[in-house]
Amino acid sequence: MNFEIPASVEEYRSRIAAFVAREILPLEADKASYDAHGNIALPLLDTLRAKARAAGLWCLQLKPETGGAGLGKMGMAVCYEEMNRSIFGPVVFNSAAPDDGNMMVLEALGTPDQKEKWLKPIVEGKVRSAFAMTEPHPGGGSDPSMIATRAEKRGDKYVVSGRKWFITGAEDASHFILIARTSDDPKQGLSALMFHRDQPGWSIKRRIEIMGPEEHGGHCELEFDGLEIPVENMLAGEGRGMKVTQVRLGPARLTHCMRWLGLSKRCVEIARAYASERYGFGVRLADRESIQLKLGDLAMRIEIGRLLVMKAAWELDGGGFARKEVSMAKVQVANVLHDAADVAIQINGARGYSKDTVLEWIYRYARQARLVDGADEVHKMVLNRSLNEEGSGFWRWNVEGEA
Repeated sequence: MNFEIPASVEEYRSRIAAFVAREILPLEADKASYDAHGNIALPLLDTLRAKARAAGLWCLQLKPETGGAGLGKMGMAVCYEEMNRSIFGPVVFNSAAPDDGNMMVLEALGTPDQKEKWLKPIVEGKVRSAFAMTEPHPGGGSDPSMIATRAEKRGDKYVVSGRKWFITGAEDASHFILIARTSDDPKQGLSALMFHRDQPGWSIKRRIEIMGPEEHGGHCELEFDGLEIPVENMLAGEGRGMKVTQVRLGPARLTHCMRWLGLSKRCVEIARAYASERYGFGVRLADRESIQLKLGDLAMRIEIGRLLVMKAAWELDGGGFARKEVSMAKVQVANVLHDAADVAIQINGARGYSKDTVLEWIYRYARQARLVDGADEVHKMVLNRSLNEEGSGFWRWNVEGEA
């Protein structure tokens, strides 16, 4: 097993680290850097995106012919972790959700014409995008088979009716990928359709207020009442909606983990810096065994998360689905992010609970990690299903030369 990374990936990682330290981190302490929802202000984002593009650090996750660097999932794991040392980092490099996952699924499944129309503007940073799948009860959440939004074919168009909610980025998005029911077939009843925000027949009913800071465009509830989508805007073909969700959501869950590891490490960084200089009752915090145990435990758990992420990335790069690996990484990293923020706040005391550091921002953000893209419990159920099906084969090693 080779745990070395290519020199080319290390070169990107080093350049990203320098860019984040020089251009992004200093902005976090300035209130003027934030929009009304706790994310980076758009005028400032535009400036930083131009700098990232000029530095050759733009859309590294995509293929060269699409406008990226062809990093592959393992290279992305290294670089995304470095990008998210800052809470503002990923979006600056056009590597943040939901655009990140949407670009990758369009790159993988779109026709040449669809890539030109729907993908290229996102890659160029001219528009933002959203993935509309989750629905309010009794529609589909973690279980896509429950999706109730319908797209009825009428001539050369599909007419959509239904509701979606918690659609990330919807308020600022121009390009949407919609998962809707085109038949009642249990396996091939869902399809993926693309539409533009200016098309009539749909509306944003509300921007749902949440506990944490928000991505640009928030998390919105949508209503469809006669939206007409031309047949040429169907992605991957009728009845292939589950395929689209699998291609998009598996890697997207993993890229979340990559970014969350960066935030987890940032929490430890802030905690260590404060513990090294803060004294209480004549003893430096960093010299107290209780603090050392907390930080050592976090360091170990973050490294476990990194190994799980890299194993899943390796499997995806090799053409596998990495379902077990992604689920394990998702549960591990979501929980360590939450705990890293909690421990760092505890070590920093009142300072950590204040807005003097980004720890309270990360703490509010982290709570969603155990819910988005499948709750912990869903992923553990998936893992148990695999265990029942595979038995001791659940822990098998891949043997070199074997398919």
